[in-house]
Amino acid sequence: MTRRQSLLSAAVAGGLSVLGGRASASGGTTSAKAAGFWYPEETDPHERTFMQWPVNRRVYRDGAFLSDLQGTIADIANAIAEFEPVVMLAAAEHHPAIRKLVSSNVQLWDIPTDDLWCRDSGPSFVIDGKGGLALTQSNFTRWGNKQTHEHDGKIAARVAEHMGLQVFNAGLVGEAGGVETDGHGTLIAHASTFVNRNRNKGSKAEIERMLLDTMGADKMIWAPGIKGADITDYHIDALARFVKPGLVLIQIGDEVDPDDPWSVAAADTYDILEAATDAEGRALELVELPEPYDIRVDSPDFVSSYVNYYVCNGAVIAAEFGDKEADAEAAEILADLYPGREVVMLNIDSVGEVGGGIHCATHEQPKV
Repeated sequence: MTRRQSLLSAAVAGGLSVLGGRASASGGTTSAKAAGFWYPEETDPHERTFMQWPVNRRVYRDGAFLSDLQGTIADIANAIAEFEPVVMLAAAEHHPAIRKLVSSNVQLWDIPTDDLWCRDSGPSFVIDGKGGLALTQSNFTRWGNKQTHEHDGKIAARVAEHMGLQVFNAGLVGEAGGVETDGHGTLIAHASTFVNRNRNKGSKAEIERMLLDTMGADKMIWAPGIKGADITDYHIDALARFVKPGLVLIQIGDEVDPDDPWSVAAADTYDILEAATDAEGRALELVELPEPYDIRVDSPDFVSSYVNYYVCNGAVIAAEFGDKEADAEAAEILADLYPGREVVMLNIDSVGEVGGGIHCATHEQPKV
């Protein structure tokens, strides 16, 4: 099964404890924003990166493919570990096998996982600018109850407990991969991801308030997205990313294909962002990344997203897909946009085959 596919036939097993609308933070504060916390820019200095070890055989029934996927996750961890510490979350029984694949700068924490999608089910950290660090909860429900898992919905709370951190909860159901922040009050998201009955039942205005409260932000920029075309309902981090306040990087083809809903939705997002202003009133500048075409994997479900890169201390970790011209152009654009950081391009084909990228598999802990 892949995340790119709708997976509507996937079995839904096991319950998930959702804290919707009830704070687990001390002092009765229900949201990060109310407590003066916010989700910072990814480019801010990191304490470490979190990742998750994929083991779910109900999702990955082909053992050889799972082994290849685990090797790719180890490759990503090792690349990041050249620049900052990495924590791999995994049940203790898997630690001996993982240790054979990862460097000494990758720590192993005994927190059970099902799958690799740490951006969505892992810990989302918020800061208050005064040395405070906490988690903000988005109540992961397998992308609207589309996939089987036992542990992933509990990971964020278990990390918070392990680290002794408070958890804010504004009642939002969703995933961090579905929203982009500039760290200065502005969010971008596809409405299909959050304003969707498979996650949130309120009005668009109510869901927007919960999202802003969860992220500690002030302004929401919505684009329509696509419901039901993939398991995420079109996460924004596969299409558009903030480089810094006022500057957005977007991956888009040269022409709009009216018969391709992904192409149409991407063009709609581009037009909306081009006309938008951020929380400080700035017009957004858009920089385009190319689409790769001559790639190694020939599958309609394959995600070939350069924009799903990860920024760590001193580096940008990005994917290459075998299209030499497009790969080189993407690397050059990233180097220009992130001066002073090394651009590291990795073959992550197995992750692309299951519908994601490097950003999907990682989650940063900011330094405070």
